[in-house]
Amino acid sequence: MQGKMTSVGAAQAVYAGIDVCKAWLDVYLHPIGQSFRVPNSKDGCRSLASKLSSAAAGLVVMEATGKLHRLAHRLLSEAGFAVAVVNPSRSRKLAEALGMLAKTDKIDARLLAFYGAALGPSPTPVPAKSLAELQELVLARQAAKAEETALKNRIGAAESRVLKGLLEAQLKAHARLLARLEAAIAALVAKNAGLKRRCEILASIKGVGPIAAVTLVACLPELGRVTGRQIAALAGVAPMACESGDMKGLSRIKGGRPHVRTALYMPGLTASRCNPDLKAFFCRLREAGKPPKLALTAVMRKLLVLANTLIREDRHWTPDYA
Repeated sequence: MQGKMTSVGAAQAVYAGIDVCKAWLDVYLHPIGQSFRVPNSKDGCRSLASKLSSAAAGLVVMEATGKLHRLAHRLLSEAGFAVAVVNPSRSRKLAEALGMLAKTDKIDARLLAFYGAALGPSPTPVPAKSLAELQELVLARQAAKAEETALKNRIGAAESRVLKGLLEAQLKAHARLLARLEAAIAALVAKNAGLKRRCEILASIKGVGPIAAVTLVACLPELGRVTGRQIAALAGVAPMACESGDMKGLSRIKGGRPHVRTALYMPGLTASRCNPDLKAFFCRLREAGKPPKLALTAVMRKLLVLANTLIREDRHWTPDYA
C-alpha cells in the first residue's frame, strides 16, 4: 500500500504520532483527532499503512526506542510515508511547554503528532540492514567492556578467595564474549565494501584505532553527510553558549550521543600525544591557559570534524591534513 504524500506545509496536512512499545503501536492523527492502536508486527504495520493512506497522512513521527521502532520505521518508509524518528527528550520538553504533564501511550502519540505539526522534522532514512547489525554488535561490545571493567574493580576490592575465584571465572567468560563480538564485527565489516572503506579512512587518522573507527562508523552514520558543526553536536562535543543579559557563562558541551563521545575519548587522548597536527593544536590551547579537559575536548571535536571531512572527500588522512 503506497502512502499518499501530503506536503508538511499544506493547510490540510495530517500528522501521525506513533508511540512505540514492544507489543503495540499507539497512533494519533492530527488535526482530525483520530486515535487507534495496532500490533507492533508486520501485519499491524500493514494495517497501519492502510489507515494512514486513507487519512492522507503526510508526516509520521515516532520516538527512537532502541530497536522497537525499527520494524514500523522500515515498513512505513517502504510504503511511501515520510517517517521522522525523534529524540524522546525533545518531545517531552514540548509536552512540558504545552502543559501536558501526564504521560500515557495515547498522550505520547498525540504529543508526537503535535511535534510533527509544530516543528516539521526531516524524515529519518532507514539504516541499511548491515549498518543496523553493526551498530547492535558495536554497542554490545561497548556494554561488555563496561561490565569487564566493573568485574575487574570488584575483583580488586574482594577479599574472599571464593568470591575472587567466581569473579575471575566470570571475567574469563567475558573475555570469550568480547573475542566473539570482535570477530563478528570484523567479519561483518570485511564483507561489506562500503563499511570497510569508511573504517579504513577513519583508521588512517593517527590516534584512531580499529575499534574506535568501527564505533564511529556504526554509531555516527551521518559522517560525511552533514557539516562539521552538526557532526560535533550529534556527538555531544560542541560547546553550547550560556549567556543572558550581561552574564556570559562558560560554554559547555551537552546533549549528543554518549556512546559516541565515550568512543572519542581515547582517540582524542592518543591524538593529543602522537598525532603531529592535533598534538600541536592541543599544546597551543594549553599554552593559552586552557584547562586540560577543555583542550582534550577541543581535540576530540577537531578529530571528529576531520573524520567528517575525510569521509565526505573519500580520502585517507595525511600528516598535514588536520
